[in-house]
Formats: sequence, structure tokens, C-alpha cells
Amino acid sequence: MLTHGRSGTVTLRAVQAPIAKQLDHVWKRPTGLVPDPWAWLRDRDDPDTVAYLQAENAYSDEWFGERAELIETLFGEIKSRVQETDLSAPVRKGPWWYVTRTQEGASYAIHCRGENAAQAAAQVLLDENAEAEGLEYFSVNAFDVNPQHSLLAWSSDTDGSEQYTMRFRDLATGSDLADVLTGTTWGGTAWSADGRTLFYVTADDQMRPYRVWRHALGTAQAADVLVHEEADERFYVYIDLSRSGEWIIIEAASKLSSEVRIIPAGNPEQAAALVRPREQEVEYGLDHWGDQWLVLTNLEATDFRVMTAPLDRPDEWTELVPHQPGRRITSVEAFAGHLVLHEWCDAQPRIRVLFRDGTERTVFGAEEPHDLELEANPEWTAGTVRYVVQSLTRPMTVYEEDVRTGERQVLKQTPAPGVDLTDYVSQRLWATAPDGTRVPVDIVHRVGTTADGTAPLCVYGYGSSEASMPPWFSVARLSLLDRGAVWALVHPRGGGELGREWYLQGKLQHKRNTFGDTIACVEHLVAAGWGHPQRVALRGGSAGGLLVGACITMRPELFRAAVAEVPFIDVVTTMADPSLPLTVTEWEEWGDPRDEPMASYMLSYSPYDNTVPAAYPALLITAGLNDPRVSYHEPAKWIAKLRDVRTNDATLIMRCEMGAGHGGPSGRYESWRDEARTLAFLLTELA
Repeated sequence: MLTHGRSGTVTLRAVQAPIAKQLDHVWKRPTGLVPDPWAWLRDRDDPDTVAYLQAENAYSDEWFGERAELIETLFGEIKSRVQETDLSAPVRKGPWWYVTRTQEGASYAIHCRGENAAQAAAQVLLDENAEAEGLEYFSVNAFDVNPQHSLLAWSSDTDGSEQYTMRFRDLATGSDLADVLTGTTWGGTAWSADGRTLFYVTADDQMRPYRVWRHALGTAQAADVLVHEEADERFYVYIDLSRSGEWIIIEAASKLSSEVRIIPAGNPEQAAALVRPREQEVEYGLDHWGDQWLVLTNLEATDFRVMTAPLDRPDEWTELVPHQPGRRITSVEAFAGHLVLHEWCDAQPRIRVLFRDGTERTVFGAEEPHDLELEANPEWTAGTVRYVVQSLTRPMTVYEEDVRTGERQVLKQTPAPGVDLTDYVSQRLWATAPDGTRVPVDIVHRVGTTADGTAPLCVYGYGSSEASMPPWFSVARLSLLDRGAVWALVHPRGGGELGREWYLQGKLQHKRNTFGDTIACVEHLVAAGWGHPQRVALRGGSAGGLLVGACITMRPELFRAAVAEVPFIDVVTTMADPSLPLTVTEWEEWGDPRDEPMASYMLSYSPYDNTVPAAYPALLITAGLNDPRVSYHEPAKWIAKLRDVRTNDATLIMRCEMGAGHGGPSGRYESWRDEARTLAFLLTELA
């Protein structure tokens, strides 16, 4: 096939763009009959499906192959900015200090411990590289040492499906026991006080964590006892151990409601006791605080408040930290003598320490837009708190702070070899949405890059599920900034950056606000001179891929290029099919299109349905064949439709990971190379 480059030259391509066959298929919807000639791609057992995905991969491989030198340069730049052999800040838990290290040339982490901080890497507990040998994909989920520090419960996924196999390692010998638990999930684990019983979670056919099991070491999985089963398909189940180590906590939660059950860790065979029955649109979480319970809830508190309850009456709540509109309390961690609250206020995360005498103090993060998160703090009696600060211009830095005096020390800053951090600057701007709402957007660029309207602009967004997206440091991003690009992070409604109302205004029948906010941010940046009007790219993944698809179908002329990673793109079809993973649990986020008014409203923004004849920007789309969150067929159908209806010949490629899932490649070197390909696409299309 002949393709015309931007210079007008003609290139002979050896691999033609795949053209997917079209078969008659009609969806019956409340809005009418909808033909979908690419619906056959939903059948992964159809040989034509795999053949089509492989053809798309071959086509993208040729495109990237023509840019192999650029990709290798970018990969080298990323690698050069990483200290490949490195050590995390050691964390004390009981008599041991635990640490994770990486080794030059090794793709995965090595988990270790030692008798003091200086010797924390002395004993290898789990070398992920050894476990991953010969595997295309490998990911560890559970890593849970029992209270006696003698056994490690660890689980792994070898194909990206998020179905994990649990094993138990004797830390004295380094060998795994005969016990093997298959089909476990990411729903958590909890040890009994004697370290001989493990609680874990399994999923139903829709990949929803819904059953809690009790496993006694030395017995077969078939003998495990079912502790709790969640029948309501809107609810997930999670399990954890209280920070005090005295209680096993089971939480069932939907997008709108939750309830908790508790079991004494010292009596693991006791039946799980319900704390307070679920109520529609009432959420609560529980932790143990010595002589009382702690409750974090939105009961009569949109942005949540903290309550206490007597140990023998956990359903009787008394307010401790009152609700403050716009200050969204996201978590509470209990220590023996104090509490640590993580919250979002004014579109920035912050940490507050509250003492039993009612006094409090705030932990400082940074002046510029930044992230501030709690680090591992496993010691119940600690008088210090560990937290992590990073920003668009500052690598992840681990602090330890005395909760009383505020004296803090840097335990670890992630090295960035060869990088002069003073070469970059970031700031927060505010755009105005069509309805007058002010929307925050953070930008970063190299010092000397001016707002003269000439720079390529790369915009990243998510805006769903109340997920707040704080600024983060990226050594890969520097390759864009060093070539004169401006990078922006938008915070549209649908996220949680400005409180629960910010989320509510970007879901269900307000979802279009997410896309309007993002478009307003792009227009504001261009008008302010932070991007050339013909050199703007948009990037997002999963629900952020929906943001990408919706924005480019609403305003295709606004973008030169877009990257949609594992995009949730076929919104109406997916959310109308309860047999697919996540559909039922996500109805409270997106709505149920099987009935009006949601049928028409969701149809108004669903990117797949709104892909019509138009000149679309250059597109890089990704997928994972084993993805349990966004099925591969959504991006596959979308690119097939785009090829059929678009009116231009901009670059249009898709990469489907045939042995991975939602997160793409698992090893760090392959992840860097994957990012180098994405950067090469952006640099090529924004040139």
C-alpha cells in the first residue's frame, strides 16, 4: 500500500493496513436497532479474531520498525535515567527490616529482609526474576508475611488475566509448602494471630471478588471453609487485617454503599459478625484503635467524617472528625497513640496527624503541584509516620517524620542519573468549562520553553471513578520535555480532586462534563500559548481511554494525535451485557443503557457509537488479549470501524498484547521499551 508522509514523499509499505471483515449483526436497544458488523470480534475462539489481532500487530510492528532508531534512542534515554541496581527504604515490621531491591539487567523486583536497616537485603524472601523465568508475563499480587515472620503468602499471575495462584513460603528454608490455592484475586489476604490460617478471596465468572475463604495450612484447598459470599452483583469483597493485628476485616462495597464484617484474629473460626447493615448510598470502613473502633463514613457527610464506636457496639457511632465540604477524607490509619488522615483539599493531597487529646498538625508536601501519599507504616506503636512526596519535577522522595515535633528526614529519593532537576518547571493553571466551572490543569516543561504557541502539547487525563490523579515524576516524560514539548495533566470532573461533588458531577447523567472539562483545558492551554494549535496530543488509559475516544469524536479537529491505552470505548454495548466482567458493578458509575434515560445519554458520548465519517487525529491504540477489565474486542472493534469510516489517512495503529492484560508488559525493561514506542509515536506525529 502507498502512504503519504507529511513531507509529501511516498513510502512503499510491505504490510497493508488490516481490513476486518463485516458480518451482519444488529443490537436491539431502547434507542432503536443498531448494526454492528464487527461484533464477531467478541469471539476470541474464532480463528479470524486472533488472525485479525495478529495482522494489526504486524502492521504496527512495521510502523514502529521504520522508527527503530528513534525508539532505541528513547529507550536508551529512559534506561540512562534509572539507577538499575537500587534499594528501597528499609521498613521495620516486628524484629525484621524489609526491603525491595532491583538488579541491573533483571526485569523484576527482589524482596528481602534483615535484622537491621543496614542489613535489610541480607535474606532473599522472593526473587521475582527466578519465579518469572521462561514466562512472557509475570505479576505478583499478595505478599503477606504472617505475624510470626516465619511464612510468606504470595500470589502470582502469569498471563495478565488477574487470576492468581497463592503459595506459602517457609522463610527459614526458602522453599514453598505443598499448599497451593488457585483462582485467588486481588481482594486481599489476612493471617490469623497464630499464623496458621489464611483468609483469601476468589472471584465469580465476571471476575468479581465475591467469596472469602479460610485456609488452614497443611490442608487441601478443597477443604477450605467458605466464610462469606456476596450475592449482590454490584458489590466487591475485600479483606484485610486491622493495623493493630487483632481483627480480620471483611468489606463488601459497591460504588455507592458498603458494609463490614469482623472476625477476631485470635479466633479465626468464629463466624464473621456484621457491624452495620448496608444502606443505599452510605459508605463506611472500619479499623481497630485499641480501646475503640474507628469508622470512616459518608453518613450525612458528603466528603466523609471520622467516627468512633465502643468495641462491644461497633454500630453505635460518635463523631470524632467532623465533615468539612470540599475536604475529602480518603483514608485513616490508626496508630496506638494517634491517627493519620489522608485527604484531598483544593485539588491537592495532604496528610493530617490527630492525637488522642484532640490536637492535630498538618504534614507539609511541597509548594508546586505534587503528590503526597502515606508510605508503608506497619508498626502499630510507631511515633513517626512515613510518607512519599513527588511532583512533575521531583522524583519520589520518602520521608520519615516525628508526629509530635514535625522533625523529618529523607530516607530515600529515587535517583535520576544524569538529570538536572532544575532544568524543569511546573505550575497549576485553571481553565473554565462551558458551564463556568473552574478546572485545574498542571503543566510541566523545560526551563526556557515559552508560551509562544509553538510547542507540541501532550495532555493526559482520566476523570472517572473518583480517582484523584496527583502529579507524578516520570523519567520517560523528560524525553518529550527535552525536545521542547509541554506536558499537561488535566483534572476533569469525574475524578476526586475537589471532593465528592467533583466526582458526582462527572458520572452517570453528568458524564459529559468529564469530556467538556478536558476540551476546555486543551483550549485554555492553546489560547495561553502552551501548545501549538496544530500540535496537540491527548493520552489516557482504561476509563482515560474513554476520555480520549470521547474527546476526539466530539472535537476531532482539536487534536493532531491521540494515544488510547486499553480504552473503554464501546460503552453502550459493554454496559448492556451483564455477562461481561465488571458490567454490573459499574452500572452505578456509568448507568444501565438497557433502559431510558441512560440509553440515550450514554449513546450521546460512547466513542464507538459516535465514530462517524470524519478526519480523525493519528491514533495509537493498545489492547490486551487477557484483559479482564476492558475486553480486547473494544479497541479491536474501534480500530476496525475507524479504518472503514474515517475520511483521512493519518497514522492508525493498534498493538494487542497477546500474552498480557490490562497493564501491558510486566517486566520493567519491556515496559520501558513499550513507553519508548509510545513516545516515538507522539514525537513523529507532533513533528
